[in-house]
Amino acid sequence: MTYIQLPDDTIRPLPFYLAMEEYVARDMDEDDCFFMWQVAPTVIFGRNQLMENEVNMDYCQQHGIAVYRRKSGGGCVYADMGNVMLSYVTSGESVQFTYNRYVSMVTMVLCEMGIDARATGRNDILIGGAKVSGNAFYHLAGRNVVHGTLLYDTSMENMTGAITPSREKLQSKGVDSVRQHITLLKDHTTLTLPEVKEHIRRRLCRDTLTLTTDAVARIEEMAQEYLGDDFINGNNPRCTISRRKRIEGVGEMEVLIEMNHGRIRHVTMRGDYLQTGDLAALLSWLEGVTLDGEALSNVLPADMNVVIAGMTRDNFIELLINP
Repeated sequence: MTYIQLPDDTIRPLPFYLAMEEYVARDMDEDDCFFMWQVAPTVIFGRNQLMENEVNMDYCQQHGIAVYRRKSGGGCVYADMGNVMLSYVTSGESVQFTYNRYVSMVTMVLCEMGIDARATGRNDILIGGAKVSGNAFYHLAGRNVVHGTLLYDTSMENMTGAITPSREKLQSKGVDSVRQHITLLKDHTTLTLPEVKEHIRRRLCRDTLTLTTDAVARIEEMAQEYLGDDFINGNNPRCTISRRKRIEGVGEMEVLIEMNHGRIRHVTMRGDYLQTGDLAALLSWLEGVTLDGEALSNVLPADMNVVIAGMTRDNFIELLINP
């Protein structure tokens, strides 16, 4: 694997690194690429989440915490200089295969440090049943991007103040608070954060490629998309029916359904689910269909897992139909 290195050690805003992932995926030929990065206090929420449902904006404004949306699915995370972010970009069409490979690699490296890390759940790496790494992914043409957190000495005060998960989400993990669900790597190793980063890089990467100043300028240009209000705030669609439910093994789901003369006109989905395929195409198949089980079953694929990780057709229809 090739480690992608910037020409300097400047700490940049989070959108730069998200754009850097895209640049590596779209404009570079290396099959397997990896890099690590750190940011000032920042909240990052998933592509399908509503910011107001996930982020305590008053707290973030009062404490100077930036807030951005990413293009991958999954839930809301907090990052700061006590946390290292991992980015993996590789060729291939199977998002799920790539994701499983990435999680296995990170888990293996932590175990080699003498840490009893386990990959479990939809997108977490745990130590002693508590989360030390959360991960997400998305697909571009012929390329997959997987990225995740690795909590070393992150500010728990900021994390619990800035992120507002639903009570249902916490209860599904058997905890009453964000802090109960999280553990810090510093409590499980004598290695410093720089030593952890060096071990990960040495173990996973054989080669290094340093980006040019022209490449950095292009990444800065690409980062502007992530800074736009339309992208950060997302669209707030009109709807006549709203459904919200937590589905085991899938995540929190919210569907907003606009009806016209008894038929579906448009469906929008929000939540922390992990998208594995073309969700927009799937939702377009629902347009013009009546909101009943048989009609929905006729247009939905039997294997919903290829679009939403862990989803079944029956669970999806149940979400659409029942309040």
